[in-house]
Amino acid sequence: MKTFEEKWTAWLDDQLSGSELSEFEASLPDKAAARAEKGEAKKLGQLLKRELSAHPLNNEEFFSHQLRERIVRESSEQRSERGRRSPAPHWWTIPRMLWTGTASLAVFLVCMALVMHQERPAEESQYLTQILNARVDPVVSPNASVSMFEVKQDRVTVLWTEGLQSLPADYAAK
Repeated sequence: MKTFEEKWTAWLDDQLSGSELSEFEASLPDKAAARAEKGEAKKLGQLLKRELSAHPLNNEEFFSHQLRERIVRESSEQRSERGRRSPAPHWWTIPRMLWTGTASLAVFLVCMALVMHQERPAEESQYLTQILNARVDPVVSPNASVSMFEVKQDRVTVLWTEGLQSLPADYAAK
């Protein structure tokens, strides 16, 4: 069964006949408006046929056109013959990718070994510290923390206090 659009297009092209034509025209709500639209569609079709027709080619254009057509035809024939013979090999086949990946990994490992061999073993950083003591009297300051840090190279001790109201007596400087 045809849809309304298919019947409408067939009616515009005068392809409906007999009972199908009378049935379709009976289903139209406004026959006068539909016939006016059909007339406008026919005028538009005639205008498009008249204005969009192919212009005649002069001799030079016709000759160039023939050459282009022949080139396209011959190149498509060559492509189809090549396709029948054997497909062109791709450069990145799976074995080549495998060998390339293995070689890249080997080069990376050699470079890494050379760089690691030249580097001296890690020394202590000048910023390395050691926590010596951390105790707080919970009665004096329940939310306080006291930390002492010592830098061995410079022989410096740093006292870090957070949240203390006052310093306890046993932290007096000596």
